Amino acid sequence: MSQKITAAITAIDAYLPPDILTNFDLEKMVDTNDEWIRSRTGIIERRILKTPGWASSDMAAEAIKSLLEKKNIDPLSIDVIICATVTPDMVFPATANIIGDKVGMKNAWGFDLSAACSGFLFGLQTGAALIESGKYKKVLVVGVDKMSSIIDYTDRNTCIIFGDGCGVVLLEPNFDGYGIMDCILKSDGSGRKHLHQKAGGSLKPASHETITNKEHFVYQEGQAVFKAAVKGMADVSYEILERNNLKSEDIAWLVPHQANLRIIDATRERMGLPEEKVMVNIQRYGNTTAGTLPLCLYDYESQLKKGDNIILASFGGGYTWGSIWLKWAY
Repeated sequence: MSQKITAAITAIDAYLPPDILTNFDLEKMVDTNDEWIRSRTGIIERRILKTPGWASSDMAAEAIKSLLEKKNIDPLSIDVIICATVTPDMVFPATANIIGDKVGMKNAWGFDLSAACSGFLFGLQTGAALIESGKYKKVLVVGVDKMSSIIDYTDRNTCIIFGDGCGVVLLEPNFDGYGIMDCILKSDGSGRKHLHQKAGGSLKPASHETITNKEHFVYQEGQAVFKAAVKGMADVSYEILERNNLKSEDIAWLVPHQANLRIIDATRERMGLPEEKVMVNIQRYGNTTAGTLPLCLYDYESQLKKGDNIILASFGGGYTWGSIWLKWAY
């Protein structure tokens, strides 16, 4: 009998732009203040990509080059690149293709996956399915967003939240029971009215009017999104525990999407976890959309132990949400 293949994360890396935008910088730009931002979101600063001519693909290329070098992996051995992003370099070709070209991954095929803040989660499960099929040995899952490219820095409701950044993981086959064990992924397109980008798609192509009306930026109804996110993320994280007969004491880490500290706390409380079991870096990076989950794993990598039960949870525009249970493999 052949052994069951699971998809395990075997390496992780990240790229964060050097430029920092603090709450005090924002005080000079919009009607807000440091205390207000901290108390409502938990954010102190965020990174902004200012390198001339750089886009999402460049952040991803830097993170991947670092990962391949660290693990001594030939770019030609990569089979697939899945790029989770809502800020692609271009409408087409896919940012995954551009990343492949920049890193010399000539044998890889790939595609972009658009699920807003749940993009990395959706990408991880998609990559896992490709590994589990037995056909692919090395799949890169990238979570990258240059949110500063779609944020209106005169809108105090959105400009305080988002930052730029990239995280990447390598998925490889595992035969020892480590890796991705279960997932619950959900979407509800009726939520789009509360969180979307009005123009730039086929519904409303760019025009003088759409630009004048600032319709190429993130539009968010904060209260509606907050309520849906608290419920969605907390429910699905609790559901994955129940479904797998896991108790809170079995969990080493919760890796929650970094959108708002209050949403993170609500999820943690629903799961019955103490604060020290929750990965939080929102204070340093803000919400990097598809980048948040891999950036958390990257920041906490040195604290992870082989066999750790980790729950990833997310909620994003669209709406999209979900949770993944994985056993850390190294």
